[in-house]
Amino acid sequence: MDKETLLKMDPHILVSMVNMKLRDFYGSLNAYCDDLGINRDEIESKLLCAGYKYNNELNQFK
Repeated sequence: MDKETLLKMDPHILVSMVNMKLRDFYGSLNAYCDDLGINRDEIESKLLCAGYKYNNELNQFK
């Protein structure tokens, strides 16, 4: 999935997808973003607007 498609997604669907990827395939949000070529700040900003904040210890958005 490309960057534009990800950032246009409904944030509640996006958080579910990102958390699944973080849980199953990536040890950190940085690793996920690097692999997809996405700016971490863009994902965090998009999800923060919907009330989700990344938790480093849990490696997920809550």
